[in-house]
Amino acid sequence: MMNGNVEVVVVGGGYGGVMAANRLARRDGVSVTLVNRRPDFVERIRLHQLVTGSDDAVEGFGEVLGGNVRLVVDAATRIDAAERRVSLAGGGTVSYDYLIYAVGSGAADPGVPGAAEFAYSVSDLERAERLRSALAETPATAPVTVVGAGPTGIETAAELAELGRKVTLVCGSVLGPYLHARGRRPVARRLAELGVTVLEGPRAWVTEVTRDAVQLDDGRRLPSAVTIWTAGFRVPDLAARSGLRTDSEGRLLTDATLTSVDDVRIVAAGDAAAMMDRPFRMSCQAAVQLGAGAAATILRRIAGKAPAPVRLMFAGQCISLGRNGGVTQFSYLDDRVNALHISGRLGAKVKEFACRFPLNLLVSGARKASSRTSHGDGTDRLETPQPEHRTTPSNTRGAA
Repeated sequence: MMNGNVEVVVVGGGYGGVMAANRLARRDGVSVTLVNRRPDFVERIRLHQLVTGSDDAVEGFGEVLGGNVRLVVDAATRIDAAERRVSLAGGGTVSYDYLIYAVGSGAADPGVPGAAEFAYSVSDLERAERLRSALAETPATAPVTVVGAGPTGIETAAELAELGRKVTLVCGSVLGPYLHARGRRPVARRLAELGVTVLEGPRAWVTEVTRDAVQLDDGRRLPSAVTIWTAGFRVPDLAARSGLRTDSEGRLLTDATLTSVDDVRIVAAGDAAAMMDRPFRMSCQAAVQLGAGAAATILRRIAGKAPAPVRLMFAGQCISLGRNGGVTQFSYLDDRVNALHISGRLGAKVKEFACRFPLNLLVSGARKASSRTSHGDGTDRLETPQPEHRTTPSNTRGAA
């Protein structure tokens, strides 16, 4: 058991990082610092709504982060595991007793000629805002091409089509490959109702993107005033740059307790974590569970106890198809999809609930962190709320 105050640094302020920070901040004798490159929390699962203006996808950290958590707005550039120190882009450093690695994920390099130069993305706040500006400057009748058959591609295509945009969705081999065949049908039906042209098949792959067109493997050339690339995600290379072992996709390798295989003081959560024997899908659904699990691992170590393996339970996937339609694809607890699904307006309501639920969890966690601390025996006591500690040091800067 550790004596005295324990300093925990959380790198990354997404769903997993904020969940972990709030859980840790409830414990007496634990000080938590959250390092995030933006001054606000981004609801990434709503970025396709930001593009069309139905939501801003941003929430102040004052709402979702406990008032006793120190916020440093900067980007982590290196983790020095030997010295237990994080270097920041602004020139400063933050020391820790334990670190939670929750850096999330972003758009992958398309690897297709012209895509990086001419295609837009909805993978993060800044890219989604650029796409929104580009669409505002493009005539409503101009053709728009969305590349990618995952949830982001489908949701973006539907959202734009509902506004009257002329949208083509390039899927590759099949629309929604992760969907059960029965769940795929209502998705295809709704996209057709919205006027989305869906291209799928063995050669429905993009081979080149130009300023005003998309070239497919089968020889077709699609006019495209705005091309949106949603195929593939990657994680930041912070772990690899810091000399920590990662999987082939750059995710920090951990054991079943989310502890780095290299350092017992580093615990991972969210998209940038990879259990060696239990790979899981990158998702908000996983991130909130991993954030709670990462916090539990550290708290048990602080208490001198062995951490327990983290077990994820999945319920399914919810896909919005514009503001008035959606499909919820249910799954078994191990994330294998089954034939059960909900579609139509009810599907849209379930999707909206699924978006609100994790945010509500964070808001609730922030309140608990601000008003309570936990003793080592697991009991809670009320405490006077601390004064505002969230700071943006003058010698740091936000990273894009």
